[in-house]
Amino acid sequence: MVTMSVDRVSANTRPELNEQIWQEMEHRITFYAQHPELIQQRLEELDHEWDIERLIETEAPIMTVAGILMAMARGRIWLAVPIFCQGMMLLHAIQGYYPLLSLLRSLGFRTQFEIAQERYALRVLRGDFESVTEAEQGTDVRANVAFLASRVRPS
Repeated sequence: MVTMSVDRVSANTRPELNEQIWQEMEHRITFYAQHPELIQQRLEELDHEWDIERLIETEAPIMTVAGILMAMARGRIWLAVPIFCQGMMLLHAIQGYYPLLSLLRSLGFRTQFEIAQERYALRVLRGDFESVTEAEQGTDVRANVAFLASRVRPS
């Protein structure tokens, strides 16, 4: 069964881990609501945060190359490592499951969607979208302003 892209990682994460990630995000948003002068710094941190997909996309090729190098140096039995890694990458691409998923999530690695949720909550706190709600020129103009606001990262 192919899982939808947006929730394939969270669908394969224990519910209590998903809840913990969202609660931690909620606590951070509450903190930054009380300290708006720190929002820009947090937004910059989010720009550099590695999402779980990027981590998996880095870890699997490292293990694959290591397995191939070990096979060249120590024997063909080591080819089992890259075969296993690439099989798990295929499974992850289709269903969202990955053997290290629970470990990585418990270490705090989040999905792109979860990071984006925090980013947009901070931008709302900062007032980045006031122009959307204040636009009185009609639906088309408001839609255009909303689209542009979602694309631009104000400093």
